[in-house]
Amino acid sequence: MPELPSLDELMSAAVSGVGGVPRPGQSTMANAVQEAIERDEHLLVQAGTGTGKSLAYLVPAIRHAFEVNKPAIVATATLALQAQIVDRDMPRLADALEPLLGRRPTYALVKGRRNYLCQHKLTGGYPDDDEGTLMGVGQVDEHAGRTGREVVRLREWADETESGDRDELVPGVSERAWRQVSVSSHECLGSKCPVVEDCFVEMARADAKEVDVVVTNHSFMAIDAFEGRQMLPEHDLLVVDEAHELVDRVTATITDELTTGTINAAAKRCGRLTETDDLKRGAEVLGEALEQHQEGRLLGVSDVLEAALRTILDASRSIASELKPTNPQDNDGVRQMARAAIDEIFETCERILEERELDVLWVSHNQRTGVSALRVAPMSVAMLMRDKIFGERSVVMTSATLELGGSFDAVAGTLGLRGAGGPQWKGLDVGSPFDYPKQGIAYVAQHLPPPGRDGLSPQALDEIETLVRAAGGRTLGLFSSMRAAQAAAEAMRERFGDEIPVLCQGEDQMGTLVRTFAADARTCLFGTLTLWQGVDVPGSSLQLVIIDRIPFPRPDDPLASARSQAIAKMGGNGFMAVSATHAALRLAQGAGRLIRHTDDRGVVAFLDSRMMTARYAGFLQRSLPPFWPTTDRALILKALARLDENAPDVTPPPAAGTRSTKQPSVPSPSSSSVRSSGASSASSAASSGLSAGSSADAKERALAAAAAAGVSGMGTASAIKAPTKSTPPPVDDTARTAVTGGEAWTAESDEELREGVSMGLSAEELADHLELSAESVLARCAQLGIRPAGE
Repeated sequence: MPELPSLDELMSAAVSGVGGVPRPGQSTMANAVQEAIERDEHLLVQAGTGTGKSLAYLVPAIRHAFEVNKPAIVATATLALQAQIVDRDMPRLADALEPLLGRRPTYALVKGRRNYLCQHKLTGGYPDDDEGTLMGVGQVDEHAGRTGREVVRLREWADETESGDRDELVPGVSERAWRQVSVSSHECLGSKCPVVEDCFVEMARADAKEVDVVVTNHSFMAIDAFEGRQMLPEHDLLVVDEAHELVDRVTATITDELTTGTINAAAKRCGRLTETDDLKRGAEVLGEALEQHQEGRLLGVSDVLEAALRTILDASRSIASELKPTNPQDNDGVRQMARAAIDEIFETCERILEERELDVLWVSHNQRTGVSALRVAPMSVAMLMRDKIFGERSVVMTSATLELGGSFDAVAGTLGLRGAGGPQWKGLDVGSPFDYPKQGIAYVAQHLPPPGRDGLSPQALDEIETLVRAAGGRTLGLFSSMRAAQAAAEAMRERFGDEIPVLCQGEDQMGTLVRTFAADARTCLFGTLTLWQGVDVPGSSLQLVIIDRIPFPRPDDPLASARSQAIAKMGGNGFMAVSATHAALRLAQGAGRLIRHTDDRGVVAFLDSRMMTARYAGFLQRSLPPFWPTTDRALILKALARLDENAPDVTPPPAAGTRSTKQPSVPSPSSSSVRSSGASSASSAASSGLSAGSSADAKERALAAAAAAGVSGMGTASAIKAPTKSTPPPVDDTARTAVTGGEAWTAESDEELREGVSMGLSAEELADHLELSAESVLARCAQLGIRPAGE
């Protein structure tokens, strides 16, 4: 085998190939990943937004795959990042690296069985989930309502698709319809399936063994590691992106629950083949037992619960024995689905009755649906992850938020990397291309009373109104509960009327809400957990983030309280290890919504005075991006007003798009890999925390930061507003003074524009590269006297 090109050569080709520019943080991360692979150790990398971290781990992963002839595994938390890697990043990297590597790097997306069509179920090999209605796949017609029409469409699509992957079906269908054409891993007949040769899942997994990079999700990766099913190909490198989510995803994967509904559903499936009266009686007894328990953690299995569980366990055992085929060849879809359902009930009952030392058991009552559940989850997955994930392979964990309180120790502990017998690992913060102290201000409303249990105080609502009015809308409100978000939205609607629209999570699909918010500078969006982590709105639509309170876990959260108590018994600080760490991670994620691009400016406002006064305040402060800190309310109102006055026009976001697991025929540059590099990160400022700014010198410096954030010193208002047709805008390389079509151009973006044109990129590719409209790109090119390809 010929010698492989060096990492530096590959990175240079990759950056050029996607139309980017070299970034110190990206280069540092890529070399650290390579070093971890060579030393067979583990790496935690904190890489801020805009670093281009996907390129920094994909290039060394590809090089390693070529070297050892094994695929590298990349696991992400969200579908959006999986789509970005498969549909955007890898196609461009493959094109860029092929000349150096001698062949095109290959890649595949591997998901759980439920994400694919089941050929056997499509041909009637399984019972319909909606048997007896017009919703079943075998009997539905054009007039059977929405779900029926979706099933008809699925059957037609099944004759066309080459992958059977649900994500290729655009527009999608409801979960109810999809269940008619898919099966879970436990329901699958496996090698005994009569159409196994045509199985979409088996074909996808076979293809994955031959590629260089396999992309999957946290849960699939965890199941593969914990249960030893070998669904992923053999590998010795695992990259986990969005790693701050991993512990929660793994915990959810191995959490079990019992409800009367799930037991009765299993009884219905098994009832096609055997008698299930005892199981149904067990479900009734469980329902009565759950009604006798208040919501919350159980320190043991009560007598009434034990009686119910043993009734269900005995009935499940008997049914499972009846369902076992005398000959493996006699197993069919009906029997397999019944066995899968009853086995799950049996295993959950058995687990709860075992009362394992590290399991936490609790009762939950859903007031809205009336459903009560008995749930069991591991108190900690640290040792499980140490043994199963950080085993015979190098693991790279990366995220924008891994270093909490100025240290990786908190996150490393939850991952199982700390303590006696732990594996070798290294933590690295490569910073961010954003100049946080100049781009944003962190404001604590220290004059407000500490938040109480009765929701938002009148003073907090007044503060929200004042801040939003000063900002002219442009506000993302992040609340610790849905009730608080709804209350704030209702209160602000009464106060603003039609002047400032306020959207609230839950009132429409999240994508629709975010696009509406991004399209109108006056609009505000309020919500809870999904918004804390999943919103990416660069530009002047978002110049104020409001966080109502420190997002500690609920005091009655069974897992959090169990973990805190366990740590305290061992002599540790349970509050800091669990509650404060949880809050720090959420705060870092929430505050990170503000700055998504080098041109973004704004304020993060904390309405919880404990951010300044509590003994744990310093830990939380050090977990935030290093914004300029202040408690000066007058300064903040002035800053917000000037930001609003000087803000460039909003560029409407693109319409809702579609995605496919197929490679695009004409790739466009990756947004994650080619964002323009801003000033170097002032990471040392992170340790300064939030100061009151009471001295004259501090106020002067805060005003200077406000000026850098667009409050002053940025030229006249007319210089940064969208120009009229009769007055052409100036051609100027000074940051945020040259404007076309409402877009402010920086010296860095002009440099990237010129470089992209010289490389032969089209206007559409440049627009994707710079995250602007094609019209704005063409207008700026005309001003600079350059012409994109094809123009």
